[in-house]
Amino acid sequence: MTHSTMQSTLVATESEKSGRWAGRNADKDRLRQEIWQGLEDSRMNVGPVWSRISNWVGADMAAKLLSELDIWKQAQVVKCNPDPPQIPVRLRALYDGKIVLMPVPEFGTGDLPWVLLAPKELERQGVQFELAATSVGAVQVGRKLSFEDLPKIDLAVCGCVAVTRAGGRTGKGGGFADLELGLFRDLEKIDATTPIVTTVHSSMVVDDARLPVMAHDSLLNWIVTESDVIETTPSGPQPGGVNWDLVLPDQLEDIWFLKDLKDKILARKAG
Repeated sequence: MTHSTMQSTLVATESEKSGRWAGRNADKDRLRQEIWQGLEDSRMNVGPVWSRISNWVGADMAAKLLSELDIWKQAQVVKCNPDPPQIPVRLRALYDGKIVLMPVPEFGTGDLPWVLLAPKELERQGVQFELAATSVGAVQVGRKLSFEDLPKIDLAVCGCVAVTRAGGRTGKGGGFADLELGLFRDLEKIDATTPIVTTVHSSMVVDDARLPVMAHDSLLNWIVTESDVIETTPSGPQPGGVNWDLVLPDQLEDIWFLKDLKDKILARKAG
């Protein structure tokens, strides 16, 4: 491999830097690019940065701080996003004896969209928690479930690129987290008392004005960094279920189960 070829594999292209879902919100696009560039410039990233929930130095410390909170200690079922910076969260949950629910990355392409990891089952099968805590390992060894078959969730962990002390958040731009949380509310898997938390690098916490909260946005209750625990001060209540008028056509087309689940939810509400 030539030097120039090696450089091309290490430097993000302009399309990668703009993000896979760029164009939906220009302000959030600029903020995500700023966060990703900052991680890269400070060398606080672990692995690739752009167009993803990027990993960062200190993610294990943030998971430790999260595990010391009462909301964690009281939770028996933890929902956690599948991204690399939350591997330590999933691993701690398993070692703490909690059931972990993880979505198949981007909800998969036709198999059941959720994975359930039960520590006792994994131990009986001889599966190491370190394998099960990775997204690839979880999909291999976990029990597959639909949205409807998920147990009630005690703590919801979301992956974020930028957050605010007012509870605002943005992910990589695909809209998966807000859609997921809306479906949880429609299906009564979470309620107004369910804590919504994230672990992020401290550089991802931005001023409230940088990330305006819309009526349909789910709000964080807790932000945990590598050095701090922040209980947020949301200015309003959590939204209800999915606002189907705001679901984008490409989401309905690309998320393989969404049309059928929408029909079921609307039929249940109508009945």
